[in-house]
Order: sequence, then C-alpha cells, then structure tokens
Amino acid sequence: MKFRMTSCIGEILRLHGKHFEAVLNLDTSSARIEVQCLLQTVLQVNRAWLLTHPEQSLNPEQYTRYTALFERRLRGEPIAYILGEREFYGLNFKVTPATLIPRPDTELLIELMLQRIPQRETLRILDLGTGSGAVALSIAHARPDTEVTAVDASQEALDVARENAQCLNIDNVRLLHSDWFSALTGERFDLIVSNPPYISASDAHLIQGDLRFEPRAALASGADGLDDIRRIIAQARAHLNAEGHLLLEHGYDQAARVRALLQQAGFTGVFSARDLAEIERVSGGLA
Repeated sequence: MKFRMTSCIGEILRLHGKHFEAVLNLDTSSARIEVQCLLQTVLQVNRAWLLTHPEQSLNPEQYTRYTALFERRLRGEPIAYILGEREFYGLNFKVTPATLIPRPDTELLIELMLQRIPQRETLRILDLGTGSGAVALSIAHARPDTEVTAVDASQEALDVARENAQCLNIDNVRLLHSDWFSALTGERFDLIVSNPPYISASDAHLIQGDLRFEPRAALASGADGLDDIRRIIAQARAHLNAEGHLLLEHGYDQAARVRALLQQAGFTGVFSARDLAEIERVSGGLA
C-alpha cells in the first residue's frame, strides 16, 4: 500500500487510519481511534476538539513528534506503551514495557473479588504479580475500607504500581517486592487474587502482536503454562484465613485443569466464571 504523509488533521485521520488497517490488520474503527490517540497526545487536545478541527495542520515540531509515534506503531509497538497509559476498570494507569498491558478480560477478576467483599467489613486482600497495580488499585479504589497488599518479583513493575497509586491518590495499598509468597511469611489474608503468567513457553502467540513487546516473565509459565498457577495454589491455603477465597485468571483452555489443581490442594466450592466472550477466564475456591 502506497503511503503519503500529510500534516492536515482530517487527512491524517483518513489516510493514516487506512494505513493502520492494512499494516496492523486493525478494523476501521480501531485504526481511526489509534490515530486519534496519537494526535491527541501530540496536540494535547481532547477528542471533541480534534474532530471539530479537521482543517487544522500540525506545525513542523508537532508533525515531527507525531511521525515518530506513528512509525513506532507501524512497527507493531503497542499503542499503550507508545502513549504510556491504559484505561482499566474506569481508572487510568501508567504502563511501561516493564508491565503487562491491562486488558478488559481481567476486569472479571475485579467484579468477582468485589462480590466477595462484604459491606462494612475491613478485609485483608493480596494481589500476586501486581504489575502496573491495575487489579490491586482497582479493588482498593472501589473499596477504600479494605487493606490491600500487592506483590511482584519485578522491582521495575513495583515502581510503576507505586507511581499509579500516587497519581490515583490510593493509600490503602501496600507494595512489596516478593516472588509470590516469599516475603509474606506468617501473613494471612481473607482474599487472594492473581493474574499470573499462564501462556505456554512454546506458544506461537508470544512472538505475535502486542505480546512481542510485553515482559516474557509476566506471560509464559512452563511447558503447559501452569507452572506459576501450580505454585500459587500449592502455597495459597497457608496464607488464607478460614473460608478465604482464592481467584485466578487463566488461559481460555485451562479452566478444567485449574479446577482440578484447586480440588487436589483441598479447596472447596471450586468454580469457573466466564468473561464477556463466554470463555471460562477465572477459577477459584475456598480455603
């Protein structure tokens, strides 16, 4: 597809959207939205201004900045990393290549956790592998009366989570550097939640799309993708209060195996919940 550069907003939206469609295999709506996001970042304007000024042209400095972002996206770099942020559960989170990009599928974890937090009770909640802090901070924001601990083995990821907590003015989250439960000796919680690595190390998707740019340690987990889930399940009951809940996000075809692991470890009330695409995305049980 022949590509022509232009500095006019209306032409950029039309031509560059089509280029994103062709090169990145995006649908028309997604391609246009991504171009809008890049322009909004460079021009520091909202979407309404952008769409009502199609005749406006970028000045040379703006054009140079926009072109650099546009070319990064053409090379496949995720739009979230280019913009440095991603919306999740109604909140805006900073993201970097040190963290996974929060995805809508994971919002199911938040919904299921919130359903299990009684009103007017101060519960202790643990988020394992917090990354950008999206899960922990979303729960803490929705229920400021809870005490949330969030751990990650990556100090870089924890730095991002700490910055997100400060930007969102959330102060009921404790952030710890920990390889799963390693820094939590003797501690118990009422609920444990995790979106751990669950992709097979040989899965071809790891070298495709956005996954190419995300931290491999936060994605892949052994030959069948379940190594970290096995570790979490094996240790979780020692850190849960009586009748405490464990909830785990997992792959689209792993629900039956995760339920079996939970049952083998002595969890009761084992279940799986489906996401908006009707895929069993989260499984859990009671200690």
